[in-house]
Amino acid sequence: MRRLFLVFLGLLVLVGTGSGVWAASDQAQELRQANKLVEYQPPEEFLAANFIAKEMDPDFIFGPVKEFVSSRKCPTNWLIDERGKKTPGGSGGKDTPEYTLYLEEDCPDKVTYYVFLDQSGYTPEQWMKWRQRFHGSKAEPTYGPTYVNLEKACNVDCGVGGELRFIQVNGELMTKSPEKVLLEDLKFSPIYDLKQGKKISK
Repeated sequence: MRRLFLVFLGLLVLVGTGSGVWAASDQAQELRQANKLVEYQPPEEFLAANFIAKEMDPDFIFGPVKEFVSSRKCPTNWLIDERGKKTPGGSGGKDTPEYTLYLEEDCPDKVTYYVFLDQSGYTPEQWMKWRQRFHGSKAEPTYGPTYVNLEKACNVDCGVGGELRFIQVNGELMTKSPEKVLLEDLKFSPIYDLKQGKKISK
């Protein structure tokens, strides 16, 4: 009986320190293997950053990332492509590219991936330059208004360090935009209205 109590106490200590105790479900492990994903600890700079949830013409800024993570109802883990684990770009470098991170939410009935881009190494100007590199002359009409709005947000301490680009459920891509999912399905409130250029009180 004493031995069982000590084992139980040890589990409580592990939970209290935030160590991983609960193994990923079979479905979560299968999806990780299929997508070649491994566990990864994102930099604090990214976790503390705000984010947008719509690639083109977003309406709102959400955040910070770690507040979104804590709002999830099921166990979560951060994952990254196993090929990029040793040399992720994005954070801290002036000219380094953004890179992809997967927030895995492992529920009994489904496994959800919230697919983020870490852009915490960017200023709005660098964010725009990266898009010009890939989209050329189309970047200005497509992303120009968002760039202007992001600059305004930075001036009131609502800068952005990430983007929620996709949401996948059991390996299937959701057709609804992540921004709508956050607002309508998850009831995760934004902190800044990009179109009106003002903070939103919660």
